[in-house]
Amino acid sequence: MSVHPSAPAASTAATARPTVSLPRLRELAARGEPVAMLTCYDATFAKVLDAAGVDALLVGDSLGNVIQGQPSTLPVSLAHMAYHTECVARAQTAAWLIADLPFGCYEASALQAFDAAATLMRAGARMVKLEGGGALAETVRFLVDRGIPVCAHLGLTPQRVHALGGFRVQGRDEAAADALRADAAAMAAAGATMLVLELVPAALAREITAAHPQMLTIGIGAGAGTAGQVLVLHDLLGLTAGRRPRFVRDFTREPGSSADAPGLPISAAVARYVQDVKAGRFPDERIHAF
Repeated sequence: MSVHPSAPAASTAATARPTVSLPRLRELAARGEPVAMLTCYDATFAKVLDAAGVDALLVGDSLGNVIQGQPSTLPVSLAHMAYHTECVARAQTAAWLIADLPFGCYEASALQAFDAAATLMRAGARMVKLEGGGALAETVRFLVDRGIPVCAHLGLTPQRVHALGGFRVQGRDEAAADALRADAAAMAAAGATMLVLELVPAALAREITAAHPQMLTIGIGAGAGTAGQVLVLHDLLGLTAGRRPRFVRDFTREPGSSADAPGLPISAAVARYVQDVKAGRFPDERIHAF
């Protein structure tokens, strides 16, 4: 009888590294090591991302766009989010797991938000993310007081895309910047542990990060001055539908390589993303800052 080979190196790496916790994420930020986060929606990719050393996985309602083919995140339901969170949670072993509260399941009341958050926590999430600022401060406080870690999301908030007038940079003028500063302060005071800043000028994102060191800022199109970075997985793999945002980089390609050049394997592309975030090579503010 033949001897079965040992587990692949990638799998061993995923199980060998310690489980990422909130204290671990704070330790990274305290020593100036950026947090590397990616979206993830299924078990297969969860294993790949975990093995590549991604610190945090976000089961984002962006699945409406990249998985369901929807024009926005608005059609995504709580049941959809719970299903995909379960898929990711079954497979990943080390990364911190965050799940989005989808549109329409947390805005009405803190109790509504708690019920939705509890559903995602039962599905395997360790933290929930919601979009919005000061108006949701009491909801955030309600969740935090009941043991549910919260990640806030400011700047371009896709669930409010129609109210914002499209996918555009937020906080450009001083009045808008002041509103973002106030919303960030409200989220920090309410106990949010993490804050995604999307499509925000780099200088403003850096200022908010410095003002609230207790709240880990994660940037997407917000420059390099945040405590970490997040990308939609499909964007990282060069699978962006339509026009690619300028802050996105296809990590399957060498910078400057031709379109017909061989691309990196998915696992290598994800590992490169982690390495480049950690080393401060991504994002490049000369290219991506607003």
